[in-house]
Amino acid sequence: MWWQLYPLGFTGAPVRPESPVEGVTHRLGRIEGWLDHVAGLGLDGIALGPIFASQTHGYDTLDHFRIDPRLGDDADFDRLVAAAHARGLRVQLDGVFNHVGRGHPLVAEMVNPAVFEGHDSLVVLDHASPAVADLVVRVMTHWLDRGADAWRLDAAYAVPDEFWAAVLPRVRERHPETWFVGEIIHGDYAGIVRASTMDSVTQYELWQGLWHGIADRNFFELAHALKRHNDLLATFVPATFTGNHDVSRIASAVGPDFVPHALAVLLTVAGVPSIYAGDEYGWTGVKEERLGGDDAVRPEFPAQPLPDNDLTRVHRQLLALRRDRPWVVRAHTDVVHLDNRQTVLRTATGEGALIAALNLAEEPATVPAAGASIHAAGNGTLDGDRVHLPARGWAVLS
Repeated sequence: MWWQLYPLGFTGAPVRPESPVEGVTHRLGRIEGWLDHVAGLGLDGIALGPIFASQTHGYDTLDHFRIDPRLGDDADFDRLVAAAHARGLRVQLDGVFNHVGRGHPLVAEMVNPAVFEGHDSLVVLDHASPAVADLVVRVMTHWLDRGADAWRLDAAYAVPDEFWAAVLPRVRERHPETWFVGEIIHGDYAGIVRASTMDSVTQYELWQGLWHGIADRNFFELAHALKRHNDLLATFVPATFTGNHDVSRIASAVGPDFVPHALAVLLTVAGVPSIYAGDEYGWTGVKEERLGGDDAVRPEFPAQPLPDNDLTRVHRQLLALRRDRPWVVRAHTDVVHLDNRQTVLRTATGEGALIAALNLAEEPATVPAAGASIHAAGNGTLDGDRVHLPARGWAVLS
């Protein structure tokens, strides 16, 4: 289970510098001050956004072998990895291998290069070129040699599956335990995993069904997404989330009162879940389609963690429940009760069951308990074979 963060914003680095960056500013160490917080939440690792030398936001890479000088240098990276590993935390890196910044040396060798999704500053690499495949293998292996544990493959949906199928096995020859997750927005998730050899992909369908289901008071959309989610488990375990650096924060999307409802779903259904840094405090931020439209969801963090609030304590409680039940990672979820504003979800194997009972209505509701005998979290009340939920209430049972 990951704590995902965007390092340039997190550390207060200038995301759109007015002039070329000169010298090195050692900001990467600021993340170390939060590692005890991450471990204390019950998470397993930090999933870093781009940290390699780039022109602006990190996704316009200039040098994959150099830490962005706005963040620090190799020594800063080594210290962060060592500090994370000392706490039992893994480190995931963000690999931007679909495109590079226009100032990347490879661009000078291209004839009429394509640009990525209309962004003139992002030049698409030639994935049919053996030289590009060799470069990606060298980059991945270089940072795994230095202690990284996993890779997020940015814009993997735009890269041919056969490119990953050629590259990833070569990396695994040297680092067989590496976990690879691809950024896939839509499409045949299972087919992409099979063809590409990636371990997982981002489960945007579940994310959309979750926040739309809550925001629109329409749990039927969530139920539909969960059926498709179950079907994926025969092939792979999806990477699940309620927020990330590319979307509005969950507290802004569904409202602060319903963040526990979203979290209860995230942590009681199958998947490899991630918490977007700051969501555990209920931070808000809306993504806008404009220059700087991501800034609100990628803010600077204080040097040290903030005191817990009610939502942080809910995160700790539900993450602990999930940690105690590792079987959830591949367990199917049944929709036991379904209405627009109430639902009961039962995730189970032969080892046990977790039940999430949710109420979006402005009045109390009573729903089936789905065989539960223990009230584990939330403000609902277990009464025999029923659960009484207050207005906007929720409960997790076992």
